[in-house]
Amino acid sequence: MIKPRTPPGVLELLPGEQIAFQRMLDVIRRNYERFGFLPVETPVFELTELLLTKSGGETERQVYFAQSTGALEKREEGLPELALRFDLTVPLARYVAEHEHELAFPFRRYQMQRVYRGERQQRGRFREFYQCDIDVIGKDALSVRFDAEMPAVIHAVFSELGIGKFTIRMNNRKLMRGFFERLGIAEGSRQTAVLREVDKLDKRGPDQVRETLTGEDFGLSSEAVARILEFVSVRSNGHADALAKLDALGGGNATLEQGVAELREVLGLVKALGLPESDYALNFSIARGLDYYTGTVYETTLDEHPQIGSICSGGRYDDLASHYTRSRLPGVGISIGLTRLFWQLREAGLVAGAESHVACLVALMDEAALDDALALGSRLRAGGLNTEVQLEPKKLAKQLQYADRAGIRFVLLRGEEERARGAVAVKDLRRNEQFELPEAELVAALKVELAQPRALAGR
Repeated sequence: MIKPRTPPGVLELLPGEQIAFQRMLDVIRRNYERFGFLPVETPVFELTELLLTKSGGETERQVYFAQSTGALEKREEGLPELALRFDLTVPLARYVAEHEHELAFPFRRYQMQRVYRGERQQRGRFREFYQCDIDVIGKDALSVRFDAEMPAVIHAVFSELGIGKFTIRMNNRKLMRGFFERLGIAEGSRQTAVLREVDKLDKRGPDQVRETLTGEDFGLSSEAVARILEFVSVRSNGHADALAKLDALGGGNATLEQGVAELREVLGLVKALGLPESDYALNFSIARGLDYYTGTVYETTLDEHPQIGSICSGGRYDDLASHYTRSRLPGVGISIGLTRLFWQLREAGLVAGAESHVACLVALMDEAALDDALALGSRLRAGGLNTEVQLEPKKLAKQLQYADRAGIRFVLLRGEEERARGAVAVKDLRRNEQFELPEAELVAALKVELAQPRALAGR
């Protein structure tokens, strides 16, 4: 007999936790739609030649290939035809390039699907996980004003999720590249390598980053590294302070000045969108490791749980689909890795299993009452209450025990005497109370009972 076991690197949840996870998905989807983003789904696998065209470094070395048993038998030399997507950005690039003449630009899309990576096994790292992305794609050009909309979406999502105080940290890759140019680090690939090291600052600490940048692989002078570390330590506290930090950078080259101008515009629009000053800040260490980011970049962290790391990140890119079309398609987007976030929140005690979304169980005491129980269940569902009907008669104690274990709050009982009075007996398992209601008032009364905890919680 084969022992049942979950494959390594996946998060499989029991129903209560799955309900909590699903509710987080619902909050994210609802807020994405409120900002005018349209849903898109792409296949779980893409053509290998398309999927592996983006220069993604380590990520592309974690690809899973998809191969049917029939194709495996006939396999010739070379890579399999299909591979599982490792993010949602490459499929988006293919999607926009393929449907370019059918889409309205700027194209505003959200996508919430699983992706797959051959991650090294470790706690909190998953091989199958949900990403929840939004992107705005322009045709030929895209105003920096769209960069300011991303923090507003982030703020709406995490405010409704209610998982604690958070800060949206912003920077601009042009600003960073301009600063490096002032230090004489002008060559593109060398800048990119330095950016990647800077992006590891929070994980590795300044001493390790200093040692790497002054080492033989980079060969930067101690003075240059000291200036880099001083630069990336800049943080703002409030809107006026953020503007002052930008003013203090001065000028010196066009790249730096453009980055400063873009960040200044984004900050002004973020304030106009109504975000509290305490919820966003400049952080010059935010670089984002992926090469395709070219302008504004974002990371969001929980103030009281910095060990969780970024809970939402993203940024601006100049050309989404250069491998698939001659059109220039600049964009800006963000991504929430929900599987990892849920796991981290659960580990930190910030999220727990939710109550069942089934509100009522119609009990069945004897076979003769089945038609009546089914009719009562249908009436409850028609009134908007999620209801299960016991289809086999059992002892009342067993039915109550089942409802309690399944997280169902109300057990409805109706014998001959209740039917004669046009009433229903209701057992409230949460309050451990039993009361009787006229059948005509049943749905409305139970809805009031269910709404009370949400009203007390301010929802």
